[in-house]
Amino acid sequence: MMRPTRKLFGWLRRIAAVSAVLLAVPMPAWALIEIDITQGNIEPLPVAIPDFVAGSGSEAEVAANISNVVEANLERSGLFRPLNEQAFIQTITNPDLPPQFADWRVINAQALVTGRVTRLGDGRLKAEFRLWDVFAGQQMTGQQYFTAPDNWRRVGHIIADAIYERLTGEKGHFDTRIVFVDETGTKDSRTKRLAIMDQDGANIRYLTNGRDLVLTPRFSPSSQEITYMSYGSGEPRVFLLNIETGQREIVGNFPGMTYSPRFSPDGQRVLMSLQQGGNANIYAMDLRSRRTTRLTNSPSIDTAPSYSPDGRQIVFESDRGGTQQVYVMDANGGNAQRISFGEGRYSTPVWSPRGDLIAFTKQLGGKFLIGVMKPDGSRERILTEGFHNEGPTWSPNGRIIMFFRDVPGAGGGPQLWAVNLTGRNERRVPTPSFASDPAWSPLLN
Repeated sequence: MMRPTRKLFGWLRRIAAVSAVLLAVPMPAWALIEIDITQGNIEPLPVAIPDFVAGSGSEAEVAANISNVVEANLERSGLFRPLNEQAFIQTITNPDLPPQFADWRVINAQALVTGRVTRLGDGRLKAEFRLWDVFAGQQMTGQQYFTAPDNWRRVGHIIADAIYERLTGEKGHFDTRIVFVDETGTKDSRTKRLAIMDQDGANIRYLTNGRDLVLTPRFSPSSQEITYMSYGSGEPRVFLLNIETGQREIVGNFPGMTYSPRFSPDGQRVLMSLQQGGNANIYAMDLRSRRTTRLTNSPSIDTAPSYSPDGRQIVFESDRGGTQQVYVMDANGGNAQRISFGEGRYSTPVWSPRGDLIAFTKQLGGKFLIGVMKPDGSRERILTEGFHNEGPTWSPNGRIIMFFRDVPGAGGGPQLWAVNLTGRNERRVPTPSFASDPAWSPLLN
């Protein structure tokens, strides 16, 4: 793999992002991405992304659309600053030839992305791109993709992921989907449907019709199935839904209330909380045998379980100590230890895909805060606060947390938001109506 040159490397070390320095996460030395945590300065990498060249006139719109998706993805990450095309001096007409690097150095572009879109004889699109180190005058990477014309948006996400990985040394998070609860109607009479969309809010599709109340959708590791709760005929049930085929099956009928179903890392088990009487305990169901194993046995409320990425531990919330707090236990239910000891009440813990952090919701001083802590409870940091924030979910690379935030007032409702681990790149995620309970898929590619 070709490494970034010394000049580009110097800039990459100053990109604003949570880094090995901040999180003690080992990363390749040539792709170190750091934030100046003493000054808190954000200095994204300037990158030029001209419209991709069209193989013929008919592909011009698609070519421009793909480059626009790439640009928007990189800009939203907070790590890159796409330059205004009005500042471009050279017009790229042949992406196979090296660009006039001097023209791009003048406008302070550190990286340059060029590309072409061509329609093949069989109707497919061929999309190709090259990533250039402007100051070194070298190509860093280049790839090509073949797809049906309708998939042009996904190609843009895949290209953005390739650029992100080449410049940072980590996987991206652009070729992913979000499943969530779409909410319409008045505050006292909301219709809730399962919906799915690309991570940038495009290609929305509804998975349920709204006749039954739905809650807490969660992706399987394969991204093809989700598990969720549904209140049909007044009884709570846990369902599995195949996103592609629409086939739905009941995980099981359980007495009492069922809460917070979530897959194991291998996709073979589902964790859930079952309420019986005045308490709730955590159970695991083997999806092959449908055998259920009880993991906690206490007179308290144990709920919101989430596996560690290696499947060896489970984080959950419990009021066994008198207030809502976060606990970690072995996957078989043993050795439960409280890890949250700050002020306030802690809930909805979710383990990072990287295994290094646990996200949570915290109620303190009349506000709802989204934060992270180490699996032993140390180094707690609050990323954002608001009137009502809840339901954190991780991007597959463990760099961004999405959650939902209620807007106060008679006409208010929940909206999806995302924030990176610095807490400095908070943005609303567009949805057609109110939205809650987001869950982020693994990478699709």
